[in-house]
Amino acid sequence: MGAALTFWIDSSDMETVRWENPHVDNGIITNDGNNNLVVHDPALNPWQGTLLAVRIVRIFSVLLGAATVYLTYHIAKMVAPDRSEVVLGATAVTAFTPMFLFISGAVNNDNLIVPLAALALLMMIKVVGGEQSTINGQQSTDNGSRITDYGLPLTVYCLLLGIVIGLAALTKLSGIGLLPLAWGTLVIVGWQRSEKDGRVTAVFRIMLKASLQFLLVLLPVLLIAGWWYWRNVQLYDDWRGWTAFIAVLGQRAHPASLRQLWAERWGFMLSFWGLFGGVNIPMWTWIYHVLNATVVAGVVGFVVYVGKEIRKGQGARGKGQGHLLATRNWQLANLFNLVEHYFPLVICLLWAGAVVYGIVDWATITWSSQGRLVFSALPALATLLVLGLVGWMSARLARRVVRTLAGFMFVIAALAPFLWIRPAYQAGQFTAPWLVPQSINANFSDKLMLSRFEVGKTAVSQNKTSYLPGDTIDLMLHWDVQEAMSENWSVFVHLNDPVLGKPVAQRDMFLDQGLRPTSLLQAGETIYNYYELGIPKTAVSPAELELFVGLYNFQTGERLPLDDGRDAILLDRLTLEPAPGDYPNSVNVNFEDELQLLGFDVNPRRVQRGEPVTLTLYWQAKRPLTTDYTFFAQVVDDDTTRWAAHDMAPPSPTSTWAEDEVRSITLTLTPDDETPPDVYPIIIGMYTVVDGNFERLQIIAEDGRPTDDFLMLTLLRVE
Repeated sequence: MGAALTFWIDSSDMETVRWENPHVDNGIITNDGNNNLVVHDPALNPWQGTLLAVRIVRIFSVLLGAATVYLTYHIAKMVAPDRSEVVLGATAVTAFTPMFLFISGAVNNDNLIVPLAALALLMMIKVVGGEQSTINGQQSTDNGSRITDYGLPLTVYCLLLGIVIGLAALTKLSGIGLLPLAWGTLVIVGWQRSEKDGRVTAVFRIMLKASLQFLLVLLPVLLIAGWWYWRNVQLYDDWRGWTAFIAVLGQRAHPASLRQLWAERWGFMLSFWGLFGGVNIPMWTWIYHVLNATVVAGVVGFVVYVGKEIRKGQGARGKGQGHLLATRNWQLANLFNLVEHYFPLVICLLWAGAVVYGIVDWATITWSSQGRLVFSALPALATLLVLGLVGWMSARLARRVVRTLAGFMFVIAALAPFLWIRPAYQAGQFTAPWLVPQSINANFSDKLMLSRFEVGKTAVSQNKTSYLPGDTIDLMLHWDVQEAMSENWSVFVHLNDPVLGKPVAQRDMFLDQGLRPTSLLQAGETIYNYYELGIPKTAVSPAELELFVGLYNFQTGERLPLDDGRDAILLDRLTLEPAPGDYPNSVNVNFEDELQLLGFDVNPRRVQRGEPVTLTLYWQAKRPLTTDYTFFAQVVDDDTTRWAAHDMAPPSPTSTWAEDEVRSITLTLTPDDETPPDVYPIIIGMYTVVDGNFERLQIIAEDGRPTDDFLMLTLLRVE
């Protein structure tokens, strides 16, 4: 649709405009910026070419967002026709969800799937709920051949619904989930127009007729979207096309359990409420706590609301005037009548559940568990949230709660561009040194001068003489631009381990916190750039680490030399002291509350091919063990090629280890004779074999989240 809106615009400058930041911390919240996915050249005219096309599509996206808000209002009105505060509250929650507004202002397929799904949902709700049995207040006499709320023949209605669902399915995979709901809707329509006989044969006839009608829905879906899914099968042997996505996004080393996904709920909710930019610009933390607490209250309140509705229904049956069958012992008929009566609510629940199930299925195998991925059910979710929050309250109290929630979300949404989004992309975020910088005057080919630097933000940190594994190093570099450049040089900051000749921590970015490549700089400018380096908790200590800075061309790897020919400048030597503990390289790594790694030793850390490396691991049983585990260590390449490996079941099986007992396990790694000279990570873990399958223990993060099923321990240089 964007192409149809912008076909008349010459977008041949796309490659120039789409200037990707190769160093962006996509999906990672950082303290030192580097959040921008792309570089914005201020010299480009925003009213021509690709930039104009993008603006037009973004405006169209905003209109689609407005359509979503409008449809939410009508969906909520069908769910709670007598509760105007619920209707307005659901509309406000949708309209003022900061992430929804952010996505609505971007070029994104979410902006089309959300209103299409909402429209399909509303079409299904209106054909069943409320006023479908009358036309202008008169009883329908067409015996169900027409969908009276629309004044359309059932055949036409089915085709129109199929068109909407087909467009939704073509827009995003989640649109497929509307098809089962469409079939169920036709079943309920058939039930409404029947004698409501609860016998199995009668229900079967209704379902059979609904299935034939469903073919009319399915036909336009296949014509509109079927080719796309068939193409996925042809290209990827996967009708969903997930294999192509996974090839780009990456795959979890171990499929996530429900426990692990639950432990990742904080990040999911962040990206639902508002995690801007490349999913890396957060709001203030307390805002998420308030909004998440609202969700918890809404879930609890929804249970209360359902309980009240059940009691209401029981009371009505007791008086012989309920919507449920009270005189027949037909549970099936009662079920159908219940679904018919609460159809708007039921279909919202089913659609929300289907979308959540889809994201759970997706997040099980990938790390892309973003909250915005459930936005295709946002109107339903917003309606359910507000219904649970205030549906059980008196109207007066409910109005107060809704006004408070809507006002809070409106303020947050209105301030988001100014408090969080714009500042993250503002050039010149640092304009002065922290304290007293050290002079260095390193001249990089008369193009850039590194004049001064500071290690540490405070007087205490600047006087720090040693660090521990897990510490953070704050670095401020003061750059003077000596001449305009056509090349784009990236700054690298390396914390090198001299034994490995390789950094144990590094930071690469364009200048001005990643916002301004060197080709956009003018001679005479001074730029202050902040870098934060985290020393790994598994860094081998003691060690004398070296802090180097240089510039390089990301495309070619070429380094910009200093005037004396060196390709990097040594800023400082930092002492890395051993972490406190009773074992070498003390750590605390929890493997599923079974075993804990307390320390390790690697000797030597620099070897020739074919030369053995001795790895000693110190393990503690966290509880009495009932499983015999096999320990493994591997030297692996980026493509997971194993150049050395050793698996060992200890002589004393782990099932015999006492709680809190510490044992040492020694493994020998001998790099293959074909190992290319380089620096490789050593990974470790443990597993057991169950029914021929290798089941590894997962690492439990400090916040309780299950993560990878291996630990990247340290580095080894092979020569």
